[in-house]
Amino acid sequence: MSKDTKHICISDYNYPLPDERIAKFPLAERDHSKLLLYKHGVITEDVFYNLPNYLPKGALMVFNNTKVIQARMHFRKDTGALIEVFLMEPAQPTDYELMFQTNHQCAWFCMVGNLKKWKEGSLQREFEIKGHRLTLTATLDRVRSQEHEGGTNHWITFVWDNENISFAEILEVVGELPIPPYLNRATEESDKETYQTVYSKIKGSVAAPTAGLHFTEKVLSALDVHGVDREELTLHVGAGTFKPVKSHEIEGHNMHTEFIVVRRQTLEKLLKHNCKAIAIGTTSVRTLESLYYMGVKLVINPDASENELHVNQWEPYDLPHNQEGLVEVDGNVITVEDSIRRLLDYLEREDLMSLHSSTQIIIAPGYTYKIVNALVTNFHQPQSTLLLLVSAFVKGDWRKIYDYAIGHDFRFLSYGDSSLLIP
Repeated sequence: MSKDTKHICISDYNYPLPDERIAKFPLAERDHSKLLLYKHGVITEDVFYNLPNYLPKGALMVFNNTKVIQARMHFRKDTGALIEVFLMEPAQPTDYELMFQTNHQCAWFCMVGNLKKWKEGSLQREFEIKGHRLTLTATLDRVRSQEHEGGTNHWITFVWDNENISFAEILEVVGELPIPPYLNRATEESDKETYQTVYSKIKGSVAAPTAGLHFTEKVLSALDVHGVDREELTLHVGAGTFKPVKSHEIEGHNMHTEFIVVRRQTLEKLLKHNCKAIAIGTTSVRTLESLYYMGVKLVINPDASENELHVNQWEPYDLPHNQEGLVEVDGNVITVEDSIRRLLDYLEREDLMSLHSSTQIIIAPGYTYKIVNALVTNFHQPQSTLLLLVSAFVKGDWRKIYDYAIGHDFRFLSYGDSSLLIP
């Protein structure tokens, strides 16, 4: 693993992206998007519904089953000022499932739009759910806000006056689906369906895992017929996925933390498939590759707690690695199989069916992939961490791929076309 990764200049990952190439809306049929095929350096193209034809029979394919929540809320002050509250991360309770079940009070870390107009007091909003009149009150806790990530996300407590209504139900009524800022348009009713994958299940994301938007039930069935083994995990996508890299070198960029859930069954499937998988999207990549380093932590400290399994941004680069990119501890190489088995032993010991942890991993040129051997992904923004991840995967060949996509009328970003990358 290269120590030079931290000194990558983000300006080397720029390319011209005309506004007309950014897909503002999805196609009428999800699986009719174009599919760029990159295999061992050779580029061709097809239509997405033919994806199964290009995959090896018996391969393991891993999907992120997170569901986008209606995370954007608006409150109007007595003065007329409009305040936007964007839910980022559960604060109390911290568990996503428990959070959506709360029925009187909860707290979130939020981004706040027009914060300068909200200097004191609470905000209120009245609305109706199931024939009941409800008042939702939002109160900003400035002390707790400052303690969390330097105060960039604000602790906001929500209280409502009906214990028969859950916070999930409130969001369904007053929340708006947060589509990406670069679409430069308001959320439309159709986005509630098109900006979710057909297999989304677990609420928690504020952005969709967009590589999955192309899949239809028909394509999923074709994968089954083709003999592809499908498995799901959960990574809740944060708004940090859109955070631009503003530092000259990527060492100055602070990666956002994202929460993951991986079932015991998924780890067992990985072992069955020689710890290799086709990842659907960059969120699945980051989860799968983080698993290796979580297992490494258990080799180093068998008593580590779930929180201590969190993968920090630069850990994959700071730990001692051999030529194959595997971690060495006291002269012993930790294989991917060793690492996954450690995670399974941990779940067995703690009597858990799923691993709950978090990751800040940054994957950039110099990183050696451990688990992912093929990737389905959209076309990403210039100078983004997602483009760095792709470059690391295709061993620096990203510009050839993006030049082809620009030159052959591919549509870019969240609602754009797709690619299958096999390095």
